[in-house]
Amino acid sequence: MEGVLKLKSLLRFLLVALLVNPPLVGCVSLVERSHQQQSKPVASVSTPTVSMRKLKDITNHSFRAVWIASVHNMDWPTEASKLILDPKERVSVQKAELGKLLDKVVELEMNAVILQVKPSDDALYRSNLLPWSRYLTGTLGKDPGFDPLAYAIEQAHIRGLQLHAWLNPYRVSTNIMPETTTELLACPTTVYARNPDWVRIAHQRYVLDPGLPSVRHWIEQIVEELITCYPIDGLHFDDYFYYEAEDSRLADDDTYRRYGQGFANKADWRRNNTYLLIQAISRKIKAIRPQITFGISPSGVWRNKSDDPRGSKTAVLNPHYDTAYADTYRWVREGLLDYIAPQVYWSHELLIAPYDVIVNWWSELVKDTPTKLYIGVALYKVGKEFCYQIEGKRVVDRGWIQANGVPEIKRQLAINESFPGVNGSILFSGSYLWEPQTQSVVAYLKSHWGKPELSRAYINQHGTGDD
Repeated sequence: MEGVLKLKSLLRFLLVALLVNPPLVGCVSLVERSHQQQSKPVASVSTPTVSMRKLKDITNHSFRAVWIASVHNMDWPTEASKLILDPKERVSVQKAELGKLLDKVVELEMNAVILQVKPSDDALYRSNLLPWSRYLTGTLGKDPGFDPLAYAIEQAHIRGLQLHAWLNPYRVSTNIMPETTTELLACPTTVYARNPDWVRIAHQRYVLDPGLPSVRHWIEQIVEELITCYPIDGLHFDDYFYYEAEDSRLADDDTYRRYGQGFANKADWRRNNTYLLIQAISRKIKAIRPQITFGISPSGVWRNKSDDPRGSKTAVLNPHYDTAYADTYRWVREGLLDYIAPQVYWSHELLIAPYDVIVNWWSELVKDTPTKLYIGVALYKVGKEFCYQIEGKRVVDRGWIQANGVPEIKRQLAINESFPGVNGSILFSGSYLWEPQTQSVVAYLKSHWGKPELSRAYINQHGTGDD
């Protein structure tokens, strides 16, 4: 009887999904794929309608990218564009904003962008599984009048840039305010409305429970839809796996009792949950579109040596093995990732987490593995004073304010480009390429990486493809 009820529930879900969002044109729907044998190849991926320039060659040390965050309208699209009432004007402005950002990337001789396309329980692309993002129009589920991801891929490829699609797998919302709850319930395609039993609260936001097999399967479906329907060059997860605060812990005791048999403690079980997700995503990409690179960007420190002899000579409070329950050491060693991009967001001045020590640790980890190493660089910290409490004392990370941050960034890039195990750098994030306090660093990047006259000549010759 229970099996019959589950089958009826599944059929109702599929019917609602089809009524709300019919299958994407030019893609095999997930409903259809469920009736196909896994060994069969998927339908060919849709391609842009304009001719694409050959993507820039990326050799050792030469991956140069920038994260483009959509959450809170951080980088693109902007808050101002989201508020434009006229649909045609809004689309035009958002396309122009993206073009300006990509032109800057080309000018600085970078060769890739990492675009956040699933900031929470929403999407910047046409999906059968997720509603349109609120960051496009201000309204969750509202059609923006164009497909932002398809347009971004087209525009990136015209300029010879790789585009990696960045997903936050577990986050449902960025807060738990009543209006957010109402918004999620009012949109029938949110996972909050469809499967409320999957949703928990952690760090004062709604999240999916990573311990539920159904949640892992859901994320696999999202990835399958994305890599089947869009010609992305990479798929990218950030550092938000288990994400808690002292006063807002994830209530997963019931899930642990149900699925945690065989584990000595909840921490090991949680790490296995994230491992199973990464393993499944890695296998799925290799089975469907193996040319797509799969990358993870964890926080900068796996573990401190004081807690594990394999760890780095650091003393950070939140190593991701212990707080995000992400065993990236294992993921790298088992070859599950094509690249890893730790966020080494500290300067050489900060003795609890010195930049060169951390980069060297990661360089040693990826040695003799198929995983490439790209280092996340904190462009957003340039020109600002960051303070930390260490053993009750206030410590200032001054590397970011000395000489407008140029010596620090210069030294970091020199390390990234000289260590044998490092294959590139990624800046966080796109909008900081225009911030007043970062302009000295951006000028250095232009002289170090860029050939602006050649980049401008290329753009003048080839245009943007947006007639």
